[in-house]
Amino acid sequence: MTHTIIFNKPYGVLSTFSDPDGRLTLNAFIHLPDIYAAGRLDMNSEGLLLFTDDGELIHRLTDPKFDHPKTYHAQVEGVVDDRHLDPIRRGLTIGGQQLKPAQVSIIDDPLWPPRSKPVRMYQPTTWLKIILREGKKHQVRRMTAAVGYPTLRLIRVAIGSIELGDLRLGDWRELTSIELQALNSL
Repeated sequence: MTHTIIFNKPYGVLSTFSDPDGRLTLNAFIHLPDIYAAGRLDMNSEGLLLFTDDGELIHRLTDPKFDHPKTYHAQVEGVVDDRHLDPIRRGLTIGGQQLKPAQVSIIDDPLWPPRSKPVRMYQPTTWLKIILREGKKHQVRRMTAAVGYPTLRLIRVAIGSIELGDLRLGDWRELTSIELQALNSL
């Protein structure tokens, strides 16, 4: 039987199952054999991670040619002027690397629970909803910084139609058959 799960990764957890330096890893939360992450989040990011023992599904979810959307909520420093987000919408070049255009909009505070290490108190802040179709290293953080709004908190809330929803921090669950169908059709 194959397993495909979503996990709500807390802040400060490495997206690996072991760490020679003894930092907190996924092993503290997930105890399924032979299951692998279909993508990663850095230690300072939170939210949805997908795991499966289906190698073909991992390939489809991680290979950029499949162009599936990943949705994030980003709390950024400052009051965002919507027109300053246009370079993200057009596609930025950062460090010689061309990034695909991303959808970005200003949203109301999504009222996520506080994280274990509070966000530095910068006032004011703005929340953004960002939808990427690629996943370069630290891409959201690099894009928001490039337009003058450094990311203070980053939460992945969806991959395709699979949403984090009300899954509690540090919890995981198996995908439903409908969710698996949707994932396989990406």
